[in-house]
Amino acid sequence: MNAWKSLSTITAAILCSAVVAAQDPVKTEPTHYTTLFENNDVRILKIKYAVGSKSAPHQHPDAIVVPLTASKVRFTMPDGKSEEREMTNESALYMPGGIHSPAKIGTSPVDAILVEFKSAAPGKAVLPASREGMVLKNLAEGPRAVAYRNTAAATFSEPAGTRHDYDQVVIALGSAQIALSIDGKPTRTSWARGDVQFIGRGVPHETKNNTGKPVDMVIVAIR
Repeated sequence: MNAWKSLSTITAAILCSAVVAAQDPVKTEPTHYTTLFENNDVRILKIKYAVGSKSAPHQHPDAIVVPLTASKVRFTMPDGKSEEREMTNESALYMPGGIHSPAKIGTSPVDAILVEFKSAAPGKAVLPASREGMVLKNLAEGPRAVAYRNTAAATFSEPAGTRHDYDQVVIALGSAQIALSIDGKPTRTSWARGDVQFIGRGVPHETKNNTGKPVDMVIVAIR
């Protein structure tokens, strides 16, 4: 066996070992990843990394991350290459699925929401370019979803029985009094920064902004 072939075999073995070692971060890194919601199509995680902390290699499907603080993270890949990313506060980033090992660098901790897409292929729902009573700003887009920064007007409301043909993950960016009733279940009335709510496609709901002023949030609309 020549040297190049031998090196290729060793490299392949290393990569294979990394894939085998990659685990679900909720199971292997529970101090960093907490499940907030999960169904057959989506999983929503809370991410917390203290300054200087890091994780063993683990795997995510395609996902959108919404940072709630400004921070800097180094991602190391199975081939040993690394990439540093600035995570801007209240932004969003579409991340293709894969294996990585994150390490928190810089001077501020990571506080973020991660929306993972579990289905085998993207859905076919048409996502809105505008919504009545809301100002939308596109933060991130990928084949499975779009993340918008939404400003709901002081008068924003959706009548009982409102339905959308796409899933929504609502992430509060501040304290607000927004009444939300989903499928006849008890109404949620109070929100704090970082609170998350899933609204399934086709599920009837009712919403009203009772804060008396515009309210900012991030909505991840899933095809």
